[in-house]
Amino acid sequence: MGKLFGTDGIRGVANRYPMTAEMALNVGRAVATLFMKEGRKPRIIIGKDTRISCTMLEYALVSGICSMGGEAYLSGVLPTPAIAWLTSANGADAGIVISASHNPYYDNGIKIFKHNGFKLSDEREAGIEKLLFDNDRLATMCRSVRDTGHVHEMPAARNSYSQFLKTTLPATFSLRGMKIVLDCSNGATYQVAPEIFTDLGADVTSLYVSPDGKNINAGCGSQHPETLAATVRETGADIGLAFDGDGDRLIAVNEKGESVTGDQILVICARYMKGQGTLRNNMAVSTVMSNIGLRLAFRALGIDHRMADVGDRYVMKEMIASGGIIGGEDSGHMIFLDHHTTGDGILTALRLLEVMQAEEKPLSELAGIMEVFPQILLNVGVKHKPEISSIPRIREAIQAVEAALGEKGRVLVRYSGTQPLCRVMAEGPTEAETRRYCQQIADVIEAELGQ
Repeated sequence: MGKLFGTDGIRGVANRYPMTAEMALNVGRAVATLFMKEGRKPRIIIGKDTRISCTMLEYALVSGICSMGGEAYLSGVLPTPAIAWLTSANGADAGIVISASHNPYYDNGIKIFKHNGFKLSDEREAGIEKLLFDNDRLATMCRSVRDTGHVHEMPAARNSYSQFLKTTLPATFSLRGMKIVLDCSNGATYQVAPEIFTDLGADVTSLYVSPDGKNINAGCGSQHPETLAATVRETGADIGLAFDGDGDRLIAVNEKGESVTGDQILVICARYMKGQGTLRNNMAVSTVMSNIGLRLAFRALGIDHRMADVGDRYVMKEMIASGGIIGGEDSGHMIFLDHHTTGDGILTALRLLEVMQAEEKPLSELAGIMEVFPQILLNVGVKHKPEISSIPRIREAIQAVEAALGEKGRVLVRYSGTQPLCRVMAEGPTEAETRRYCQQIADVIEAELGQ
């Protein structure tokens, strides 16, 4: 048995190990056991996105929780950050999200939040894994339970989350007069996002809000903003907002139909907070995958820039360690720790709109404070994940490209924490040159480790 938890929970192809109904049943049992408190049944909130396999896994989780005497609360389809907030706001003992984020529909995953809305520590995940790998112990514990738990629906969950997001805005905030195009990726934001932006007075055009279980992230959402960009241009909208399947990421499109990356959103918001005197410790956190342009922009603005390993949990870890309140990834996963405990795509959109309104500037002008250098990212499917530096041909290919780029760029090669992929990222002086170097490395990895 190997390690189950990746950088963002347990993830894989639905109905194959580890994303089976049997595993979900045992996750429910293990979470109920570890979050049980003396004299009180554990209360666990479950949310999900729109994948066809979510209901199967939800029922299995519920059975596991109830078989250990826990109380299961079902919020229905809601973004991942909504479950984190609901868990904390309702005094629950834990929250579980069934989602594989931006992955295709046939994948799925399980993310777990603590009572305070933060993700689990490595030690807590290890405790759950230990139980999951000990089926006999879980089964024995289950057989001793006589008072099994109940299942509760949460019909007001979506409205409660909407109201929370609105409380993060200034009292006089309104979107009246603004035209906004939303791409909800046929995912977890398909109901709540259009409702919020319409309630705030915007003229909203909504794309990809008809989930069928198999169309989540399919050519849409934060990883495919092409249709969103075209619609922004056609409708003369002020901004386009694209969320991923579970609603914890945002990629924006400016009024010209040009994409605004997570790095650009991070520097726009950090600069505004610095001007407002709310940028605690005058610092922001990103990851090693951030564009060179982000570092240069922060340097020009006099903002301290810290970098973490890839993954929002590592961004959060660095934020807590350094006392920062804003951090994020170029993928659009942004954390505003003064408002929330995890990345939230809708909250990020509201923060961005707040800056646009306060400074009375279009998004294209705000994004101009950061130059985006050519960056190419290629994903190579791999059979296994040995230490990259242990493979001579790959190590030599990386060293050759680094020598050729010199001070004009950089290379970063790492495995995905959630998929059987090796990610090759290169930055350089021109797109053509950068793509050629990136492909050179990817070809060697394909030959050595390809599926």
